[in-house]
Amino acid sequence: MRIEDLHHVVAAAAQIADEEEWVVVGSQAILGTDAEAPPEMLRSMEADLYPRAAPDKAILIEGVLGDGSRFHEANGYYAHAVGPETAKAPAGWEDRLVRIDVPPRGRSIMRVVAFCLERHDLVLSKLAANRERDWEFAKDAIEAGLVELEILEQRVDSVPVPAELQRLIARSLAAMRR
Repeated sequence: MRIEDLHHVVAAAAQIADEEEWVVVGSQAILGTDAEAPPEMLRSMEADLYPRAAPDKAILIEGVLGDGSRFHEANGYYAHAVGPETAKAPAGWEDRLVRIDVPPRGRSIMRVVAFCLERHDLVLSKLAANRERDWEFAKDAIEAGLVELEILEQRVDSVPVPAELQRLIARSLAAMRR
């Protein structure tokens, strides 16, 4: 997915749900700070998002913009409706969201904004998911110099996951430092 694709899917979601502010929590949130992130980090064709003021309205976009929809078939990318509970990001993540103003599309007068997880919060959220592809995403972000291990290590204790998973993440980050 490219930044233009993220703009498109967020603008389309805004029109459907009649909500101007959206939160992007999945891997494509990296586009909020790094539109030129390494290609391996931009492989996902789904944008995990929800309306900031009305998360329950996210479901409105699933059928129209979701996996297997006409939108997906026509564009090669799609929206995945999620909620604020999806991001297992460190405490304070809402205060660190990165704002992206989405360019107007067509004759739309909506002022659409995407708020993307900050890159360190995103990486920790991916590690909290504890899936192989998410560990690869984190490794790619670290190797590309997009995140600092020190900041990741500082925030690990505030990731809302069981202490055992926090320890696993902390040990893995320490191993990457070596």
